[in-house]
Amino acid sequence: MSADRPVKLAFVCVQNAGRSQMSYAFAEREVERRGLGDRVELRTGGTHPADHVHDEVIDAMAEIGIDVSGRTPREVTDAELNECDYVATMGCSTLSLSDSVEARDWALADPDGKSPDAVAAIRDEIEANVVALFDEAFGEHGSDGDAAGDSAGGDADGGDRR
Repeated sequence: MSADRPVKLAFVCVQNAGRSQMSYAFAEREVERRGLGDRVELRTGGTHPADHVHDEVIDAMAEIGIDVSGRTPREVTDAELNECDYVATMGCSTLSLSDSVEARDWALADPDGKSPDAVAAIRDEIEANVVALFDEAFGEHGSDGDAAGDSAGGDADGGDRR
Protein backbone atom coordinates (compact mmCIF):
# COMPACT_ATOMS: atom_id res chain seq x y z
CA MET A 1 0.00 0.00 0.00
CA SER A 2 1.29 3.36 -1.00
CA ALA A 3 1.23 6.25 1.46
CA ASP A 4 0.14 8.63 -1.32
CA ARG A 5 -3.20 6.95 -2.00
CA PRO A 6 -6.09 5.95 0.25
CA VAL A 7 -6.40 2.42 1.57
CA LYS A 8 -9.41 0.82 -0.13
CA LEU A 9 -11.63 -1.46 1.94
CA ALA A 10 -14.65 -3.35 0.63
CA PHE A 11 -17.38 -5.30 2.40
CA VAL A 12 -19.23 -7.80 0.24
CA CYS A 13 -22.00 -10.37 0.52
CA VAL A 14 -24.50 -11.81 -1.92
CA GLN A 15 -27.45 -9.43 -1.40
CA ASN A 16 -25.66 -6.43 0.15
CA ALA A 17 -28.70 -6.19 2.40
CA GLY A 18 -27.41 -7.35 5.78
CA ARG A 19 -23.90 -8.32 6.80
CA SER A 20 -22.02 -6.15 4.32
CA GLN A 21 -24.25 -3.16 5.09
CA MET A 22 -23.56 -3.53 8.81
CA SER A 23 -19.83 -3.92 8.09
CA TYR A 24 -19.82 -0.79 5.94
CA ALA A 25 -21.62 1.22 8.64
CA PHE A 26 -19.12 0.11 11.29
CA ALA A 27 -16.26 0.93 8.90
CA GLU A 28 -17.65 4.44 8.43
CA ARG A 29 -17.70 4.81 12.19
CA GLU A 30 -14.08 3.60 12.48
CA VAL A 31 -12.95 6.09 9.83
CA GLU A 32 -14.56 8.87 11.87
CA ARG A 33 -13.33 7.60 15.25
CA ARG A 34 -9.76 7.23 14.06
CA GLY A 35 -9.70 10.49 12.09
CA LEU A 36 -8.74 8.68 8.88
CA GLY A 37 -10.77 10.93 6.57
CA ASP A 38 -9.21 10.91 3.11
CA ARG A 39 -6.81 8.07 4.02
CA VAL A 40 -9.58 5.47 3.43
CA GLU A 41 -12.02 4.63 0.64
CA LEU A 42 -14.90 2.35 1.58
CA ARG A 43 -16.98 0.21 -0.75
CA THR A 44 -19.81 -2.20 -0.27
CA GLY A 45 -21.84 -4.32 -2.63
CA GLY A 46 -23.29 -7.66 -3.46
CA THR A 47 -23.01 -10.18 -6.25
CA HIS A 48 -26.83 -10.36 -6.51
CA PRO A 49 -28.13 -7.30 -4.62
CA ALA A 50 -31.53 -7.25 -2.95
CA ASP A 51 -34.05 -4.45 -3.37
CA HIS A 52 -33.58 -3.12 0.17
CA VAL A 53 -31.68 -3.60 3.39
CA HIS A 54 -33.27 -6.29 5.58
CA ASP A 55 -35.68 -4.89 8.17
CA GLU A 56 -34.09 -6.89 10.98
CA VAL A 57 -30.71 -5.35 10.12
CA ILE A 58 -32.17 -1.85 10.15
CA ASP A 59 -33.66 -2.57 13.59
CA ALA A 60 -30.47 -4.10 15.03
CA MET A 61 -28.34 -1.17 13.89
CA ALA A 62 -30.90 1.36 15.15
CA GLU A 63 -30.59 -0.24 18.61
CA ILE A 64 -27.01 1.04 18.76
CA GLY A 65 -27.69 4.41 17.15
CA ILE A 66 -26.68 3.69 13.55
CA ASP A 67 -29.24 4.41 10.82
CA VAL A 68 -28.96 2.20 7.73
CA SER A 69 -32.60 2.60 6.69
CA GLY A 70 -31.81 4.87 3.74
CA ARG A 71 -29.20 2.62 2.17
CA THR A 72 -29.67 0.80 -1.10
CA PRO A 73 -27.97 -2.51 -1.92
CA ARG A 74 -25.77 -2.26 -4.98
CA GLU A 75 -23.93 -4.63 -7.26
CA VAL A 76 -20.16 -4.93 -7.06
CA THR A 77 -17.85 -6.42 -9.66
CA ASP A 78 -14.65 -8.43 -9.33
CA ALA A 79 -12.86 -5.65 -11.24
CA GLU A 80 -13.99 -3.05 -8.70
CA LEU A 81 -12.91 -5.27 -5.82
CA ASN A 82 -9.53 -6.03 -7.38
CA GLU A 83 -8.71 -2.32 -6.99
CA CYS A 84 -9.06 -2.72 -3.20
CA ASP A 85 -6.40 -3.37 -0.62
CA TYR A 86 -8.73 -5.39 1.63
CA VAL A 87 -11.96 -7.21 0.78
CA ALA A 88 -14.04 -8.73 3.55
CA THR A 89 -16.63 -11.26 2.49
CA MET A 90 -19.33 -12.57 4.76
CA GLY A 91 -19.01 -16.33 4.32
CA CYS A 92 -20.62 -16.43 0.92
CA SER A 93 -17.92 -15.47 -1.54
CA THR A 94 -17.66 -16.67 -5.11
CA LEU A 95 -15.38 -13.76 -6.04
CA SER A 96 -12.26 -13.97 -8.18
CA LEU A 97 -9.79 -11.68 -6.46
CA SER A 98 -6.20 -11.01 -7.48
CA ASP A 99 -3.30 -12.02 -5.26
CA SER A 100 -2.67 -8.34 -4.45
CA VAL A 101 -5.96 -8.10 -2.50
CA GLU A 102 -5.97 -9.02 1.19
CA ALA A 103 -9.13 -11.14 1.34
CA ARG A 104 -10.92 -11.90 4.59
CA ASP A 105 -13.83 -14.33 4.77
CA TRP A 106 -15.67 -13.74 8.02
CA ALA A 107 -18.01 -16.77 7.71
CA LEU A 108 -20.96 -14.99 9.30
CA ALA A 109 -24.52 -16.27 9.57
CA ASP A 110 -27.09 -14.55 7.33
CA PRO A 111 -29.30 -12.27 9.49
CA ASP A 112 -32.26 -12.42 7.07
CA GLY A 113 -35.30 -13.76 8.91
CA LYS A 114 -33.43 -14.27 12.20
CA SER A 115 -34.68 -13.26 15.65
CA PRO A 116 -33.64 -9.86 17.04
CA ASP A 117 -31.24 -11.56 19.47
CA ALA A 118 -29.61 -13.57 16.68
CA VAL A 119 -29.22 -10.48 14.49
CA ALA A 120 -27.73 -8.54 17.42
CA ALA A 121 -25.17 -11.31 17.93
CA ILE A 122 -24.23 -11.22 14.23
CA ARG A 123 -24.03 -7.40 14.41
CA ASP A 124 -21.69 -7.56 17.40
CA GLU A 125 -19.45 -10.12 15.67
CA ILE A 126 -19.31 -7.87 12.60
CA GLU A 127 -18.38 -4.88 14.73
CA ALA A 128 -15.48 -6.80 16.31
CA ASN A 129 -14.30 -7.97 12.87
CA VAL A 130 -14.36 -4.43 11.46
CA VAL A 131 -12.43 -3.01 14.42
CA ALA A 132 -9.85 -5.82 14.07
CA LEU A 133 -9.49 -5.13 10.33
CA PHE A 134 -8.91 -1.43 11.01
CA ASP A 135 -6.39 -2.34 13.73
CA GLU A 136 -4.57 -4.52 11.21
CA ALA A 137 -4.65 -1.96 8.41
CA PHE A 138 -4.00 1.20 10.47
CA GLY A 139 -2.64 0.10 13.84
CA GLU A 140 -4.32 -0.28 17.21
CA HIS A 141 -6.97 2.36 17.84
CA GLY A 142 -5.88 3.18 21.37
CA SER A 143 -7.40 2.63 24.76
CA ASP A 144 -10.56 4.69 24.28
CA GLY A 145 -12.34 1.89 22.36
CA ASP A 146 -15.90 3.08 23.06
CA ALA A 147 -15.16 6.76 23.71
CA ALA A 148 -16.62 7.85 20.39
CA GLY A 149 -19.75 5.72 20.64
CA ASP A 150 -22.06 8.71 20.69
CA SER A 151 -20.83 9.69 17.22
CA ALA A 152 -21.93 6.36 15.79
CA GLY A 153 -24.90 7.81 13.92
CA GLY A 154 -22.75 8.44 10.90
CA ASP A 155 -23.97 8.89 7.39
CA ALA A 156 -27.16 7.15 6.31
CA ASP A 157 -26.64 7.10 2.56
CA GLY A 158 -23.51 4.92 2.35
CA GLY A 159 -24.85 2.25 0.00
CA ASP A 160 -24.00 4.08 -3.19
CA ARG A 161 -20.62 5.62 -2.37
CA ARG A 162 -17.62 4.22 -4.21
